[in-house]
Amino acid sequence: MDPPQWTSVTDGHLGKLMIPRASGSKNNTLVQNYISSVYQKLNWHEEKVSFTSATPIGEVDFTNLIYTFDPEAPRKLVVAAHFDSKWFPDYPANQFIGATDSAAPCALLLALSEYLTPLLTSRSRRLASGQPILRPNLEFDEEDAAATTLQIIFFDGEEAFHDWTDKDSIYGARWLAEEWSNTYLDIRPGDSVSGYGRNLAPRRQSPIPTQLDTIDHLVLLDLIGNSHSSIHSFFRETDWLFDMMARADNHLRQEGLVQIEPGEETWFKSERRWGGIGDDHVPFLEKGIPILHIISTPFPKVWHTLGDDASALSLSALQRWNRILRVFVCEYMGLFPEDVQNGTKQKRVRDDLVLE
Repeated sequence: MDPPQWTSVTDGHLGKLMIPRASGSKNNTLVQNYISSVYQKLNWHEEKVSFTSATPIGEVDFTNLIYTFDPEAPRKLVVAAHFDSKWFPDYPANQFIGATDSAAPCALLLALSEYLTPLLTSRSRRLASGQPILRPNLEFDEEDAAATTLQIIFFDGEEAFHDWTDKDSIYGARWLAEEWSNTYLDIRPGDSVSGYGRNLAPRRQSPIPTQLDTIDHLVLLDLIGNSHSSIHSFFRETDWLFDMMARADNHLRQEGLVQIEPGEETWFKSERRWGGIGDDHVPFLEKGIPILHIISTPFPKVWHTLGDDASALSLSALQRWNRILRVFVCEYMGLFPEDVQNGTKQKRVRDDLVLE
């Protein structure tokens, strides 16, 4: 698990993402293409969902990027971030990069997907060959665990063009939540709704399941990657997930597996802040999806300024977040790195942010 000796945060995916990339711009499309190229190499299922919406600056084209390891799985853990940067009309403000907001979270999602692909692939091969792993002491059934796949969403249009309002913000998330709430699952002949529903998220209440009913939890990342993070739990329903991530961080610190900057020993705060903050999760929360919102509060001092560039990021903080997310998702999905079969590990290339 020794991290590569990067000399700069721009050595990995971040170097491709840290450009002005406001929704509807050519740079936004360049970032879309780069993200797509990563998942094409990983052989994940891709959905590019494009739409046009009225904004205070006129009609703007948006594209959400959705990547699913196993699109046939009945349930999903969704981990998401927004990939657009805030639009400003004039120079130099229009050179805003948004390193913490949210190029760094997007780079972390790419690195997480690269790390998990061999583990998920190995699991798929074991199940296909009829050799799932059983761990009676952990009450672990790999066939049951595999019913939940990983889905990564890169939202477009999170940023407001003028002032943040219900209509001028989170364009991509609002569109997708509404679309999925009206996309009904195809129940095969002979299947009962109740029988099919047993494989869906346990909180499902609708008698006719929709695409939203396949989501167990949505974890949203925003405003992280700088040296200082102050993370709180915003929702009682996912307090246990917050604690799981905090335990992952605590374990990594105790084992000396992450570098800790002075004063940054504890990112995950015991003080709960019920109610939350406006972000891409809101339309999903309103439709009943349990949310874990990983956002630093108060916001970084460089928020929505030209100072939110590469200089705002901390390499040790990025490496720490990278490992926290690995441990968290592996624990959630019942994945064990030692279960990867010989020959399924991917060769690491320099153009990543993966910490072996």
